[in-house]
Amino acid sequence: MRARRVERHRGMPGMLTLLPGQRRTATISRMPSETHRPTRPEALELFLKFNSTASLVSHALSVEAVMRHMARRYGEDEEKWGIIGLVHDIDYERFPELHCRKSPEILGEAGWPEEYIRAVVSHGWGICSEVEPRERMEKVLYAVDELTGLVKASALMRPSRSVLDMEASSVKKKWKDARFAAGVNRSVIEKGAAMMGVELGELITETILGMRTVAKEIGLAG
Repeated sequence: MRARRVERHRGMPGMLTLLPGQRRTATISRMPSETHRPTRPEALELFLKFNSTASLVSHALSVEAVMRHMARRYGEDEEKWGIIGLVHDIDYERFPELHCRKSPEILGEAGWPEEYIRAVVSHGWGICSEVEPRERMEKVLYAVDELTGLVKASALMRPSRSVLDMEASSVKKKWKDARFAAGVNRSVIEKGAAMMGVELGELITETILGMRTVAKEIGLAG
């Protein structure tokens, strides 16, 4: 996620707080010598070993669902994209001041492939990581990470408190209101959409569609 964060805004995964004066960035300093292709149960077990906060788990499931949706849309490896989305914040709860710096160590010790680790670290590019998103999967993760938080915040303002009947227009209405979901870095989302070569409205729509697939699990089924 984003640099120098101490904690997400409670109850709104995807939102963040910055520590003033702190400018730590991360690079991938350690890679596994032996790798394997992690499974989803294995990834979930590892994530839950380091994270137990309900909002962080909900955020992880949201990003995983959107990554899977986008992988299907692009004809990519759904399992790989989803697993990376699931663990992208694996170091955040225990090591917030080392976010995107501790995750390579955690995943490397578990024997995860270098490309998985690089993708995880790249989502914090420009804030807590120097690893720039270059692959399509990395660009999508960078773009949707913050956006899932804004979608959730928007859904919770609706009478239904659900993403199942929500459209992109509901999110766009709140876009320019800096006081709404103030912790969401809208410039990162815009930059991510530009990287992907898609319009913001399209990205919001696809993110909502992805989150609908886990609406019950993330508390947005109404």
